[in-house]
Amino acid sequence: MKGTQYKYLDPEALSRLKNLSIAARLVVEGFYAGLHRSPQRGFSIEFAEHREYTPGVDPRHIDWRVYGRRDKLYVKQYEEETSLRCYLLLDKSASMGYKSDGPWSKLEYGSFLAASLAYLMAMQHDAVGLISFDTKVRDRIPPRQGPGHLRVIMEKLEQTSPGGETGLADTLHELAESIKRRALVVVISDLFDDAEGLVSALKHFRHKKHEVVVFQTLDPAELNFPFDDVTRIEDLENGREVTSDPRAFRKAYLEELSQFLAAVRQGCLDGQIDYALAETSQRFDGFLGNYLARRQMMHA
Repeated sequence: MKGTQYKYLDPEALSRLKNLSIAARLVVEGFYAGLHRSPQRGFSIEFAEHREYTPGVDPRHIDWRVYGRRDKLYVKQYEEETSLRCYLLLDKSASMGYKSDGPWSKLEYGSFLAASLAYLMAMQHDAVGLISFDTKVRDRIPPRQGPGHLRVIMEKLEQTSPGGETGLADTLHELAESIKRRALVVVISDLFDDAEGLVSALKHFRHKKHEVVVFQTLDPAELNFPFDDVTRIEDLENGREVTSDPRAFRKAYLEELSQFLAAVRQGCLDGQIDYALAETSQRFDGFLGNYLARRQMMHA
Protein backbone atom coordinates (compact mmCIF):
# COMPACT_ATOMS: atom_id res chain seq x y z
CA MET A 1 0.00 0.00 0.00
CA LYS A 2 2.96 2.35 0.44
CA GLY A 3 2.94 5.16 -2.06
CA THR A 4 -0.67 4.52 -3.09
CA GLN A 5 -3.13 7.39 -2.65
CA TYR A 6 -6.86 6.87 -2.55
CA LYS A 7 -9.60 9.48 -2.67
CA TYR A 8 -11.35 8.01 0.37
CA LEU A 9 -8.24 7.45 2.47
CA ASP A 10 -6.81 10.63 3.99
CA PRO A 11 -3.63 9.61 5.87
CA GLU A 12 -3.48 12.94 7.73
CA ALA A 13 -7.04 12.55 8.94
CA LEU A 14 -6.47 8.96 9.96
CA SER A 15 -3.33 9.93 11.87
CA ARG A 16 -5.38 12.39 13.92
CA LEU A 17 -7.46 9.48 15.19
CA LYS A 18 -4.36 8.46 17.14
CA ASN A 19 -4.06 11.80 18.95
CA LEU A 20 -7.45 12.56 20.43
CA SER A 21 -8.35 12.62 24.13
CA ILE A 22 -7.34 9.90 26.58
CA ALA A 23 -10.57 8.05 25.85
CA ALA A 24 -9.87 8.11 22.12
CA ARG A 25 -6.32 6.91 22.79
CA LEU A 26 -7.78 3.88 24.60
CA VAL A 27 -9.86 3.17 21.50
CA VAL A 28 -6.81 3.36 19.25
CA GLU A 29 -4.94 1.06 21.62
CA GLY A 30 -7.81 -1.32 21.03
CA PHE A 31 -7.26 -1.08 17.26
CA TYR A 32 -3.48 -1.23 17.22
CA ALA A 33 -2.65 -3.33 20.27
CA GLY A 34 -5.30 -6.01 19.78
CA LEU A 35 -9.02 -5.42 19.67
CA HIS A 36 -9.90 -9.07 20.18
CA ARG A 37 -7.02 -9.80 22.58
CA SER A 38 -7.25 -6.76 24.86
CA PRO A 39 -9.53 -6.46 27.91
CA GLN A 40 -10.39 -2.98 26.60
CA ARG A 41 -12.34 -4.00 23.53
CA GLY A 42 -12.96 -0.84 21.55
CA PHE A 43 -14.70 -1.70 18.28
CA SER A 44 -14.82 -5.47 18.58
CA ILE A 45 -17.27 -8.25 19.19
CA GLU A 46 -17.40 -9.52 22.77
CA PHE A 47 -15.92 -12.92 22.11
CA ALA A 48 -14.97 -14.87 25.23
CA GLU A 49 -11.37 -16.03 25.24
CA HIS A 50 -12.31 -19.25 27.03
CA ARG A 51 -15.30 -21.52 26.75
CA GLU A 52 -16.49 -24.23 29.08
CA TYR A 53 -15.12 -27.69 28.43
CA THR A 54 -17.52 -30.15 26.82
CA PRO A 55 -16.92 -33.89 26.35
CA GLY A 56 -15.19 -34.69 23.10
CA VAL A 57 -12.97 -31.60 23.06
CA ASP A 58 -9.24 -32.40 22.93
CA PRO A 59 -8.09 -32.20 26.60
CA ARG A 60 -4.78 -30.73 25.45
CA HIS A 61 -6.67 -27.47 24.97
CA ILE A 62 -7.81 -27.26 28.60
CA ASP A 63 -6.46 -24.20 30.41
CA TRP A 64 -5.26 -25.72 33.70
CA ARG A 65 -4.40 -22.33 35.20
CA VAL A 66 -8.02 -21.24 34.88
CA TYR A 67 -9.06 -24.58 36.41
CA GLY A 68 -6.82 -23.86 39.40
CA ARG A 69 -8.55 -20.50 39.97
CA ARG A 70 -12.14 -21.48 39.24
CA ASP A 71 -12.20 -25.24 39.91
CA LYS A 72 -13.94 -25.66 36.56
CA LEU A 73 -12.68 -26.84 33.18
CA TYR A 74 -12.31 -24.24 30.42
CA VAL A 75 -10.93 -24.60 26.91
CA LYS A 76 -8.69 -21.98 25.32
CA GLN A 77 -10.00 -20.13 22.31
CA TYR A 78 -7.17 -19.34 19.98
CA GLU A 79 -6.65 -16.10 18.11
CA GLU A 80 -8.10 -17.39 14.87
CA GLU A 81 -11.30 -18.28 16.73
CA THR A 82 -11.66 -14.79 18.19
CA SER A 83 -10.56 -12.81 15.14
CA LEU A 84 -12.95 -10.04 14.20
CA ARG A 85 -14.93 -10.26 10.97
CA CYS A 86 -16.52 -7.05 9.78
CA TYR A 87 -18.99 -6.34 7.00
CA LEU A 88 -19.28 -2.72 5.84
CA LEU A 89 -22.77 -2.29 4.33
CA LEU A 90 -22.84 0.83 2.16
CA ASP A 91 -26.11 2.21 0.80
CA LYS A 92 -25.53 3.63 -2.70
CA SER A 93 -29.16 4.36 -3.59
CA ALA A 94 -30.08 7.55 -5.44
CA SER A 95 -30.91 9.51 -2.29
CA MET A 96 -27.35 8.96 -1.03
CA GLY A 97 -26.12 11.11 -3.93
CA TYR A 98 -27.67 14.24 -2.41
CA LYS A 99 -25.39 17.18 -1.55
CA SER A 100 -26.42 20.71 -0.55
CA ASP A 101 -23.62 23.22 0.10
CA GLY A 102 -21.09 20.91 1.72
CA PRO A 103 -18.02 19.30 0.19
CA TRP A 104 -19.39 15.76 0.07
CA SER A 105 -22.53 13.95 -0.92
CA LYS A 106 -23.90 11.46 1.59
CA LEU A 107 -22.44 8.62 -0.47
CA GLU A 108 -19.00 10.24 -0.59
CA TYR A 109 -19.09 10.85 3.16
CA GLY A 110 -20.20 7.29 3.81
CA SER A 111 -17.41 6.05 1.58
CA PHE A 112 -14.89 8.02 3.66
CA LEU A 113 -16.20 6.30 6.77
CA ALA A 114 -16.08 2.88 5.12
CA ALA A 115 -12.53 3.45 3.86
CA SER A 116 -11.33 4.58 7.29
CA LEU A 117 -12.84 1.60 9.07
CA ALA A 118 -11.49 -0.79 6.46
CA TYR A 119 -8.01 0.67 6.87
CA LEU A 120 -8.07 0.56 10.66
CA MET A 121 -9.28 -3.04 10.73
CA ALA A 122 -6.78 -4.12 8.11
CA MET A 123 -3.98 -2.60 10.20
CA GLN A 124 -5.21 -4.77 13.08
CA HIS A 125 -5.17 -7.86 10.82
CA ASP A 126 -8.92 -8.28 11.17
CA ALA A 127 -11.02 -9.50 8.26
CA VAL A 128 -13.11 -6.79 6.61
CA GLY A 129 -15.52 -6.96 3.69
CA LEU A 130 -17.69 -4.54 1.74
CA ILE A 131 -21.26 -4.88 0.48
CA SER A 132 -22.89 -2.04 -1.49
CA PHE A 133 -26.49 -1.96 -2.62
CA ASP A 134 -29.29 0.11 -4.15
CA THR A 135 -32.24 -1.71 -5.78
CA LYS A 136 -30.27 -4.88 -5.02
CA VAL A 137 -26.84 -5.91 -3.84
CA ARG A 138 -24.31 -4.51 -6.32
CA ASP A 139 -20.93 -5.38 -4.83
CA ARG A 140 -20.04 -8.12 -2.38
CA ILE A 141 -16.45 -8.40 -1.23
CA PRO A 142 -16.21 -11.07 1.50
CA PRO A 143 -14.17 -10.34 4.65
CA ARG A 144 -10.50 -11.15 4.27
CA GLN A 145 -7.20 -9.90 5.60
CA GLY A 146 -4.14 -8.38 4.02
CA PRO A 147 -3.04 -5.27 2.10
CA GLY A 148 -4.02 -6.74 -1.25
CA HIS A 149 -7.58 -7.24 -0.04
CA LEU A 150 -7.66 -3.70 1.34
CA ARG A 151 -6.68 -2.40 -2.09
CA VAL A 152 -9.65 -4.24 -3.60
CA ILE A 153 -12.01 -2.52 -1.14
CA MET A 154 -10.47 0.91 -1.71
CA GLU A 155 -10.67 0.56 -5.48
CA LYS A 156 -14.30 -0.51 -5.26
CA LEU A 157 -15.10 2.52 -3.09
CA GLU A 158 -13.41 4.73 -5.70
CA GLN A 159 -15.84 3.42 -8.31
CA THR A 160 -18.98 3.79 -6.20
CA SER A 161 -21.69 6.08 -7.56
CA PRO A 162 -25.37 6.54 -6.68
CA GLY A 163 -27.72 3.98 -8.18
CA GLY A 164 -31.48 3.57 -8.18
CA GLU A 165 -34.33 3.42 -5.71
CA THR A 166 -33.95 1.00 -2.84
CA GLY A 167 -36.21 -0.99 -0.56
CA LEU A 168 -33.76 -0.74 2.31
CA ALA A 169 -35.56 -2.97 4.81
CA ASP A 170 -35.98 -5.80 2.29
CA THR A 171 -32.33 -5.60 1.28
CA LEU A 172 -31.15 -5.67 4.90
CA HIS A 173 -33.35 -8.69 5.65
CA GLU A 174 -31.78 -10.45 2.66
CA LEU A 175 -28.28 -9.60 3.86
CA ALA A 176 -29.03 -10.72 7.42
CA GLU A 177 -29.93 -14.15 6.05
CA SER A 178 -26.86 -14.30 3.81
CA ILE A 179 -24.19 -13.52 6.45
CA LYS A 180 -23.76 -16.87 8.16
CA ARG A 181 -20.83 -16.44 10.56
CA ARG A 182 -21.00 -14.10 13.52
CA ALA A 183 -19.64 -10.69 12.59
CA LEU A 184 -19.62 -6.99 13.21
CA VAL A 185 -22.05 -5.40 10.73
CA VAL A 186 -21.67 -1.67 10.07
CA VAL A 187 -24.59 -0.13 8.16
CA ILE A 188 -23.83 3.20 6.45
CA SER A 189 -27.03 4.69 5.04
CA ASP A 190 -29.45 7.61 5.22
CA LEU A 191 -31.98 4.96 6.35
CA PHE A 192 -34.75 6.43 4.21
CA ASP A 193 -37.44 3.80 4.60
CA ASP A 194 -40.38 3.03 6.84
CA ALA A 195 -39.00 3.24 10.39
CA GLU A 196 -40.80 0.16 11.71
CA GLY A 197 -39.73 -2.05 8.81
CA LEU A 198 -36.21 -0.68 8.94
CA VAL A 199 -35.78 -1.38 12.65
CA SER A 200 -37.15 -4.88 12.14
CA ALA A 201 -34.51 -5.51 9.48
CA LEU A 202 -31.71 -4.21 11.72
CA LYS A 203 -32.92 -6.44 14.55
CA HIS A 204 -32.76 -9.36 12.12
CA PHE A 205 -28.95 -9.05 12.25
CA ARG A 206 -29.06 -9.13 16.06
CA HIS A 207 -31.28 -12.22 15.91
CA LYS A 208 -28.50 -13.83 13.86
CA LYS A 209 -26.04 -12.98 16.70
CA HIS A 210 -24.23 -10.21 14.83
CA GLU A 211 -23.11 -7.02 16.50
CA VAL A 212 -24.63 -4.07 14.63
CA VAL A 213 -23.47 -0.48 14.27
CA VAL A 214 -25.56 2.03 12.30
CA PHE A 215 -24.17 5.30 10.92
CA GLN A 216 -27.17 7.26 9.68
CA THR A 217 -25.61 9.62 7.15
CA LEU A 218 -27.56 12.82 6.45
CA ASP A 219 -26.94 16.18 4.81
CA PRO A 220 -27.39 19.30 6.99
CA ALA A 221 -30.12 20.56 4.65
CA GLU A 222 -32.08 17.37 5.27
CA LEU A 223 -31.86 17.98 9.01
CA ASN A 224 -32.62 21.72 9.00
CA PHE A 225 -34.57 22.26 5.76
CA PRO A 226 -33.25 25.81 5.20
CA PHE A 227 -35.47 26.43 2.17
CA ASP A 228 -37.88 29.35 2.57
CA ASP A 229 -39.25 29.44 -0.96
CA VAL A 230 -39.73 25.78 -1.78
CA THR A 231 -43.13 24.95 -3.23
CA ARG A 232 -42.19 21.76 -5.08
CA ILE A 233 -40.07 18.79 -3.96
CA GLU A 234 -38.96 15.92 -6.19
CA ASP A 235 -38.12 12.52 -4.72
CA LEU A 236 -34.62 11.57 -5.96
CA GLU A 237 -35.42 7.87 -6.09
CA ASN A 238 -38.87 7.65 -7.65
CA GLY A 239 -39.26 11.06 -9.33
CA ARG A 240 -42.58 11.91 -7.61
CA GLU A 241 -43.28 15.60 -6.97
CA VAL A 242 -45.00 17.15 -3.97
CA THR A 243 -46.26 20.75 -3.91
CA SER A 244 -47.22 22.80 -0.84
CA ASP A 245 -47.03 26.19 0.87
CA PRO A 246 -43.34 26.68 1.81
CA ARG A 247 -43.84 27.36 5.54
CA ALA A 248 -46.39 24.60 5.96
CA PHE A 249 -44.17 22.19 4.04
CA ARG A 250 -41.11 22.98 6.20
CA LYS A 251 -43.07 22.59 9.44
CA ALA A 252 -44.59 19.27 8.36
CA TYR A 253 -41.24 18.00 7.06
CA LEU A 254 -39.35 18.79 10.27
CA GLU A 255 -42.05 17.24 12.43
CA GLU A 256 -42.06 14.06 10.37
CA LEU A 257 -38.26 13.92 10.33
CA SER A 258 -38.12 14.34 14.11
CA GLN A 259 -40.57 11.48 14.59
CA PHE A 260 -38.68 9.31 12.10
CA LEU A 261 -35.29 9.90 13.78
CA ALA A 262 -36.76 9.29 17.23
CA ALA A 263 -38.32 6.01 16.07
CA VAL A 264 -35.05 4.82 14.53
CA ARG A 265 -33.00 5.75 17.61
CA GLN A 266 -35.44 4.11 20.00
CA GLY A 267 -35.68 1.02 17.83
CA CYS A 268 -31.89 0.69 17.79
CA LEU A 269 -31.74 1.22 21.56
CA ASP A 270 -34.38 -1.45 22.15
CA GLY A 271 -32.54 -3.85 19.82
CA GLN A 272 -29.10 -3.26 21.39
CA ILE A 273 -27.92 -1.74 18.13
CA ASP A 274 -25.27 0.97 18.29
CA TYR A 275 -26.51 4.10 16.50
CA ALA A 276 -24.83 7.37 15.54
CA LEU A 277 -25.98 10.23 13.31
CA ALA A 278 -23.27 11.27 10.84
CA GLU A 279 -23.91 14.75 9.47
CA THR A 280 -21.91 15.38 6.30
CA SER A 281 -20.83 18.84 7.46
CA GLN A 282 -18.69 17.18 10.16
CA ARG A 283 -15.12 16.16 9.44
CA PHE A 284 -15.38 12.45 8.97
CA ASP A 285 -12.27 11.74 11.03
CA GLY A 286 -13.63 13.85 13.88
CA PHE A 287 -16.98 12.09 13.76
CA LEU A 288 -15.38 8.66 13.71
CA GLY A 289 -12.89 9.47 16.45
CA ASN A 290 -15.58 10.90 18.73
CA TYR A 291 -17.82 7.92 18.09
CA LEU A 292 -15.06 5.44 18.90
CA ALA A 293 -14.13 7.34 22.06
CA ARG A 294 -17.75 7.29 23.24
CA ARG A 295 -18.05 3.61 22.42
CA GLN A 296 -14.91 2.83 24.35
CA MET A 297 -16.20 4.63 27.44
CA MET A 298 -19.52 2.77 27.18
CA HIS A 299 -17.73 -0.60 27.04
CA ALA A 300 -15.05 0.15 29.60
